[in-house]
Amino acid sequence: MADDQWGERGAGGGRDAREGAQDAGEPWRRGASPEEADAWEALVATARRTVAEGLVVGTSGNVSVRVGDTVLVTPSGVPYDRLTPENVTGVDLDGGQVLGELVPTSELPMHLAIYRATDAGAVVHTHAVHATAVSTLVPELPLIHYMAAALGGPVRVAPYATYGTRELAENMLRALTDRTACLLRNHGTIAYGTTLDQAYDRTAQLEWMCRLWLTASSVPGLSPTLLSEGQVAEVGERLRGYGQRG
Repeated sequence: MADDQWGERGAGGGRDAREGAQDAGEPWRRGASPEEADAWEALVATARRTVAEGLVVGTSGNVSVRVGDTVLVTPSGVPYDRLTPENVTGVDLDGGQVLGELVPTSELPMHLAIYRATDAGAVVHTHAVHATAVSTLVPELPLIHYMAAALGGPVRVAPYATYGTRELAENMLRALTDRTACLLRNHGTIAYGTTLDQAYDRTAQLEWMCRLWLTASSVPGLSPTLLSEGQVAEVGERLRGYGQRG
């Protein structure tokens, strides 16, 4: 669902709490470091890319990147084309706001759960249409293509829970065990990586595989040939040495 305001559920409370923190000179009032400013620029570019490439409609997804112990994250309900360098929004790993005045995304619990449990450097969450469709049909994306290996193996579907809740974050973490992406039932996708580019690429790869499976499955009288987990695991080993050296 599209981001809504956190209200009392959000880290740091509502506007009164934030204004009180401002008067008291709380740490969230600090300015962004040069590294955080650069990371925010890259985050905004990635968020805009999710819209441009059809993975997100409006503000229905969110992106985050970790800089040290600070998580920069897209704010709630703000179109990405309106974000500026002055809109930098950041929280600590406990969800306390340390940068900016805009309310963080309502899906912050999912992002923080990933950072606490993995070595992720960035997280991308979308409502990509083909992946969301697949999430309503199966408990796991069938092994339609060997690039499932790039995500750690067969992509699981996390059971449905209301957006922005701890239950959803817990369901997601279970589905992400030994994986770098999963589907969220009746909701969308989430993927992480060491960089924003890697998290985005994994998101796009998952959407493409879901589209491929839906397309192949739609041919009347025929069923797509699937790979075995062993075949995908073999590809996973080969991918470890894929690409340029040095």
